[in-house]
Amino acid sequence: MTSSETHFSKAFAATDLCRDIETLLPELVTIRHTLHQHPEKGTQEFETDRIITGCLDAWGIPYRMIADTGILASLTGEGNDPVGNTVGLRADIDALPIEEDPSHACCSLNSGMMHACGHDAHTTIALGTARLLQLHRSEWSGTVKFFFQPAEETVGGAQRMVEQGCMKDPDVDYVTGLHVMPQFHTGELEMKYGKLNAASDEVLIDLHGRSCHGAYPEGGVDTIVMAATLISSLQTFVSRTISPLNSAVLSFGEIQGGTACNIVCDHVRIHGTLRTLDPATRSQAKEYIRNQATSIAAAYGGTADVLFHSGYDALINDNALVDAAAECAGEILGKEHINWKEFPSLGVEDFSFFQEAAKKGGVFYHLGCTAPETPVGAPVHTAGFLLDDDCLKIGVAMQYTLTRKLLKK
Repeated sequence: MTSSETHFSKAFAATDLCRDIETLLPELVTIRHTLHQHPEKGTQEFETDRIITGCLDAWGIPYRMIADTGILASLTGEGNDPVGNTVGLRADIDALPIEEDPSHACCSLNSGMMHACGHDAHTTIALGTARLLQLHRSEWSGTVKFFFQPAEETVGGAQRMVEQGCMKDPDVDYVTGLHVMPQFHTGELEMKYGKLNAASDEVLIDLHGRSCHGAYPEGGVDTIVMAATLISSLQTFVSRTISPLNSAVLSFGEIQGGTACNIVCDHVRIHGTLRTLDPATRSQAKEYIRNQATSIAAAYGGTADVLFHSGYDALINDNALVDAAAECAGEILGKEHINWKEFPSLGVEDFSFFQEAAKKGGVFYHLGCTAPETPVGAPVHTAGFLLDDDCLKIGVAMQYTLTRKLLKK
């Protein structure tokens, strides 16, 4: 049995397209290993950029820099199809501050940095898809843009790329993205209709009271007591204010206040995170937090300042595009290899900004990346994360086939 037959359906393994992907695979593996050896922190992806642009230059694919260390590449088809949409493909390029297990093949050469979330694979898949589309350029019409996005793990690069015009000239109709998932083996995909990832907001609450001697608390306004009441009260937002069929998380991970054990504290800062799955719940949650903070502070004789720092928006898949991706997956792998995700994740993914800016929507799915017949691998964001290089060809097959479908949708 050939490698293609191991992962691909028999019908797809017999196609010229599959043979093209198999021919391209050794070059993609080399690219992925090179990227993996040079992981870089978000906004500092300088060597990563050189590797990406080196490939684009060698293949004659035009590009420009965007959002500092981001890259926007594009191809225009030369086919005769009267329909020619514009499709965007996103690949995040940054790494994480994790020391990699030195026993790994092609281990990181940058101490304290590792591609522990598979962005090296995402980047390689986007490059492979670009190369394949270029080789078959006479067969399709329209425009395909490739978003090599910086800083997904830190300050976020998607919103900056959108603000700097990556979705314009021409306007992007559809956008696609993927993420490797080690809980699935190579040859498997995970998909979900509708809500996939949460929106995130940083929550900062400053409570102000009045200091006094701890032996005479009646002379002050105690913000530590105020904070204890507020934190307990705010947890009822999740349990009693929103539907149990909806999902939200409000977690406070940091609290600061006080100078001595015998002094009533006059200022406490509470720092947390809010995760919600739709804009209405997000707005409702912010209003609830603000009202609770100001009301409880006033009841104790103090005041509250509430500040929200918006993170990423919720990632909500377009159901028709999920159907399109599932149809491609059925052809490439067989429908039995699609895993349907039941519940959304309250983790975040800034692909949502590309998706919101696309004229007709977007789709994001998960790519299995653990070698077959081995135990499910260590999770992403850990030093033990390992990726099976064979997942690259499945990612390219999916992105290429889905792009071709969306170009004429």
